[in-house]
Amino acid sequence: MKRLWVVLLAFVLLLAACGGEPGGTVPPATEAPSALPTPTPIPILPTPTPLPPPPTPTPLPTNTPAPAGAEVTPAPAVTDIMVEIPAGPVIMGTDSGEPNEAPAHEVDLPSFMIDKFEVTNADFAVFVEAADYETYAEKQGITSWRTAYTEGKDNHPVVHVTFDDALAYCTWAGKRLPTEAEWEKAARGPDGFLFPWGNEWDPSKANVKESGLRGTAAVGSYPPNGYGLCDVAGNVWEWVDSPYEAYPGSDYQDSKYSPDLRGLRGGGWFDDEEQVRATNRNAGDPTTTTHDDIGFRCAK
Repeated sequence: MKRLWVVLLAFVLLLAACGGEPGGTVPPATEAPSALPTPTPIPILPTPTPLPPPPTPTPLPTNTPAPAGAEVTPAPAVTDIMVEIPAGPVIMGTDSGEPNEAPAHEVDLPSFMIDKFEVTNADFAVFVEAADYETYAEKQGITSWRTAYTEGKDNHPVVHVTFDDALAYCTWAGKRLPTEAEWEKAARGPDGFLFPWGNEWDPSKANVKESGLRGTAAVGSYPPNGYGLCDVAGNVWEWVDSPYEAYPGSDYQDSKYSPDLRGLRGGGWFDDEEQVRATNRNAGDPTTTTHDDIGFRCAK
């Protein structure tokens, strides 16, 4: 009997060691824990393109101060279209015109600049205002440039100006009046013509008596000459900075020859063929001569 109980105890111990229970089965293996969910990947943002550095601001210009005591004058707001006349000789005068135009002779000139157009009313008005200038005619209380400067005539040549008035304008503008030789070379063009267009008379190509306008025309209304100058024939006479004297080699004595007079060239709107030839000569008193067909252009 004792032997039977020993056997039963041994069997129970064996079952306990195997983890089972009486009449049971071996429990299933413990399941592996479920895998963690795959995390949603965080998007990787692209590396931002670096912003360019702001441009360095352009420094404001620093005006160089004028020397102490110097007068600062702004550039005049006037027409400043000039033509360069090349250096070289010009045959001046003629042996087939008026006695005071002879003899034809050669004059060698350095290069110079001369205005393409005659000085206009509008330009002269700028000068008068800026320089507080009063012309001879205004001082005398006679017909002046202001009388002729009517509405719509901004671009017409200024008239009723003396030589001194013209010289004052040129000096203010940093220029001068042309000499008689310079004016004739420029007017005759590179081919030495008597008129801007050639040697044959054609009143349709200039503002002269035959054209019937009976007054000034806007500058540049007619074709220029070979150098590009306008109105060197007709429109208005132009002052030149040379005394009215005989040409070298001339035996003609004009009663009006005088070192105190100044030349006038080109003829005006009421003149005929003879007066508007490039060789024609006239003159006036530099301080008092003024008329409705006398103007000027500058040189330098």
